Amino acid sequence: MTSALTQIERARGFLEAATLSEDWILRMGQRALLLEAHYTTHIEGTQLTLDQAEKIWEGEPVENTDPDDQQELLNYRDAFHHVGDYLRGGLPITESLIQEIHKRLVQNVRGDQGQPGRYRMVQNYVVNGKTRKVIYTPPAPEDVPALMGQLTRWLGTETDIHPVLVAAIAQFQLVHIHPFVDGNGRTSRLLSTLCLYKSGYDFKRLFTISEYYDRDRMAFYNAIQNVRNVNMDLTGWLEYFVTGLATQLDEVTGRGKKVILSDFTVKKHGLNERQAKVLQWFVEHEQMRISQLEILCPAVNRRTLQRDLKIMLEKEIIDEVGVGPTDPKRYYRLAEL
Repeated sequence: MTSALTQIERARGFLEAATLSEDWILRMGQRALLLEAHYTTHIEGTQLTLDQAEKIWEGEPVENTDPDDQQELLNYRDAFHHVGDYLRGGLPITESLIQEIHKRLVQNVRGDQGQPGRYRMVQNYVVNGKTRKVIYTPPAPEDVPALMGQLTRWLGTETDIHPVLVAAIAQFQLVHIHPFVDGNGRTSRLLSTLCLYKSGYDFKRLFTISEYYDRDRMAFYNAIQNVRNVNMDLTGWLEYFVTGLATQLDEVTGRGKKVILSDFTVKKHGLNERQAKVLQWFVEHEQMRISQLEILCPAVNRRTLQRDLKIMLEKEIIDEVGVGPTDPKRYYRLAEL
């Protein structure tokens, strides 16, 4: 856990000190928001592909998809922006804020069965998706208001606990209380993000923790359930949370270092705008084909683009993989700079 926290602090220091272009930060921040919206809803069972999510995000029609799945994706964006507005006011995390987050997350989805923004008045259960066996019985509904009050008071109290661990505890506690009929997982994950942002650990809003959870959902579920299996010892969950965050931030810093290298290379070799776009592509991708460059520069003819690539090959900025210009499988990759 200490090792992961050290990684997180290093990533935080790098992102605060690094000279990264505002344009890149804006684009990657928007991308991270899309990915978080996609993966946090995917964990809960939505069937959208990432490609479909991207189109819905841009307002494009996507056929043969569940309208509720689309609405959940867009609801996350609305809830996230509300959190951003709230943070600018410097206000504490309250029950009413958490209820508003929940309301925005489940509004207009599945006939409002999740009772947007309202604590549950019935006993609910967490069941195994395959066996339908009950694996956890949350507190009785009459206990929910007191437990939520206790949680928000704790979040407003000065503590020596590391802010990343506070965020992890908040996420577990909310999903453990299970205060709502539906949408507890999404609300708990956005609450942990809010806690990180509020304590100065926003990492320029470039990370997406739910992507880590969705890669191995069983490990994610087990990390939560195992706390209950060991008499509410949170150690295993905290280790899982900080490891996941450290992993995601390593990816962010890796891309950030590529951006710095890209900017340096553009200046060193006096590359033109099109050639700079090639380098920008390699920040997010391992290889490029000429057809992809044509999409990036739609108003430029292929011969000009091929000349750009040839210049970058001569300067040993990129490598060519293939057996000649007529090879349909030919592609380009970054050289070992």
